[in-house]
Amino acid sequence: MDSQLQELLDKKACEEVIVRYGRTQDWLDTPGQNSCFWPDADIDFGFFKGNGADWVKTVMPHEQEAIRRWHMSTSVIIRVNGNKAVGECYGIAVGTGTDAEGNLSDNMYGGRYLDELEKRDGEWRISKRTYILDWSTSFPNAIDSMTPDDFALNILQIRTPDHPMYRPL
Repeated sequence: MDSQLQELLDKKACEEVIVRYGRTQDWLDTPGQNSCFWPDADIDFGFFKGNGADWVKTVMPHEQEAIRRWHMSTSVIIRVNGNKAVGECYGIAVGTGTDAEGNLSDNMYGGRYLDELEKRDGEWRISKRTYILDWSTSFPNAIDSMTPDDFALNILQIRTPDHPMYRPL
């Protein structure tokens, strides 16, 4: 039972790293993004091939260019073997920007993350990540037309780190 419980705890810790990856990008939390990767991690997104420390330095300024961003990791599956694990999940990401006429526009990407994770000194982080893009699409952003004055919804614009609604979890 003890080994099964430890495996379950390790799987949950790995899953939280994978989910934290997108959340920290959405909130522009660079220290949180750093906590997802070992600095020497092997990262391959196609346009970027390098280590975990350099990945964070590359991706966070890019994320800050979007007016809004949203990342979701789903169908996470993880196999643990001692202090190492392999995982795979699907990822959907949307970034809001402006088109040539100044209208809000969204770019949506769907793909998968092929991960290896390591536990060092009791902490799980990604040690290798390959991203595979499966599809993408662009469409006009409809928030303004869907939220008339009589049906206002809370809408965030996270343009800088330390947004007042961010809660470290």
